[in-house]
Amino acid sequence: MFLQILLSICTFVIGLHLYFRYRYSGRLINKINGPKQTFLFGNLFDIFISPEILFHKQIEWRQKYGPTWKLSAFNYRSVYIYKPEDIEVVLSSTRYIGKNLPYNFLVPWLQEGLLTSQGEKWHQRRKMLTPAFHFQILKKFFPTFCEHSKELVNNLEKELYKEKTDLFPIISKATLGLICETSMGASTGEDIEFLKNKYFKPLHTVAWTMMYRITRIWLFTDTLFKLTNVAKIQNAALKSLNKFTTQIIQDRRKYRKHNNITGYYIHNEDDDDNNYGKKGKLAMLDLLLDEEAKGRIDEAGITEEVDTFMFEGHDTTATVLCFMIMRLANEPEIQDSIAEELKGIYGDSQRPPTLEDLSQMKYLDCCIKESLRLYPSVHFMSRYFTEDVKLGDVTVPYDTMCHFNVFDIHRNPDIFPDPEKFIPERFLPENCVSRHPYAYIPFSAGPRNCIGQKFAQIELKVIMSSILRRYILEPVTRTEDLVFTIDIILRTNHPIYVRFRERERHD
Repeated sequence: MFLQILLSICTFVIGLHLYFRYRYSGRLINKINGPKQTFLFGNLFDIFISPEILFHKQIEWRQKYGPTWKLSAFNYRSVYIYKPEDIEVVLSSTRYIGKNLPYNFLVPWLQEGLLTSQGEKWHQRRKMLTPAFHFQILKKFFPTFCEHSKELVNNLEKELYKEKTDLFPIISKATLGLICETSMGASTGEDIEFLKNKYFKPLHTVAWTMMYRITRIWLFTDTLFKLTNVAKIQNAALKSLNKFTTQIIQDRRKYRKHNNITGYYIHNEDDDDNNYGKKGKLAMLDLLLDEEAKGRIDEAGITEEVDTFMFEGHDTTATVLCFMIMRLANEPEIQDSIAEELKGIYGDSQRPPTLEDLSQMKYLDCCIKESLRLYPSVHFMSRYFTEDVKLGDVTVPYDTMCHFNVFDIHRNPDIFPDPEKFIPERFLPENCVSRHPYAYIPFSAGPRNCIGQKFAQIELKVIMSSILRRYILEPVTRTEDLVFTIDIILRTNHPIYVRFRERERHD
């Protein structure tokens, strides 16, 4: 009898709490347009569809319900925003830097690294890691960018005159090798097949499990998810990824101890890198290990950041490169214009690039930006509101996820006329002056923008210029054949293929 009374009281209190909590916020959220909801389940059945269909459904819903629209199911609420003015309100503020779903699904892998952490921990880590991307540090690693780019170009020689080449495995190996050496002081050294099994396959498995959960709201709860076979698959993949990361950290510890390397950083920017040798260049991992010695981060924290940078530092850039190579293969006139610009810089010389060369690649820079507009690798971002937020004439209630579909935002015809066309001239300085700064956000914006965007921009220029100096790109995968799918990073449901032909060289 006592237990029944206690249970009734608890149920009443919880019900009262939920009523007062959601009565106010529910009234606000119901003022926002969105797909029709069913009783109790909300939009659950609208999102329980294939990732390919859901990718395009989100764009259709925005077109139908307006620039600010909503989805909800049970007590989960999401608002999608599209206008640059609204995006600026959210991304420019230090009050709205919190994250929740879907980033929570990355926590089993990335724990609370820079991508997923919140509040004071995020502020502390951001401040700690920012010096690793100081221009003077990137400048020291410029020869490493060039070495890996040269290796990639040489590897592509094996692909000459094949009917088609699957881009992602080759490009991913190059970007993984580059991030390993520059940020971790390590070298992968393995062939593509080995890396596929050791790192790429488990990484994509973890991404798949995350997408699996996103479209099944009943698996948002960790307790239920852990009972599924998908959780077992995820755990096996995480074991492989953790082993890869642990080995990198252990190797760097041993190297530092053997060579008595201590004390990082920018105040030593004029030091001769040859004092350390190729593997001894001070990397981001060295910064973390030095901070560990000062008691500012522990071993678990180091692992969090290494996992985060290994993922963000190679997969996002590889994706951008693959889409750009594919698109330029479909745009021969633009490809020729880039080649002409490069010839004007290098002449007939086969010398490696310099930072000064990169600054002269104005047209290539526009092409990279246009490719990032059409194919932003981070095509979806979110923030979690812990307070009501006024966006134009709409008030979004607290305890709501705010989403940015960057893929769709970058195709706003009012800002980018003929949005599906590849028009690099959009990014000439005179054409950018009047454009809203938050209409184009391939690296996010505001306090939680991409910490490694300068790194990525150098990498993209070095690799793309090196490829186009040596090869002509011919189309296999056509732009109209691309079928995009919901994923952590922008993906298609099929490989991306091109053909490589040798560009005429005058040695």
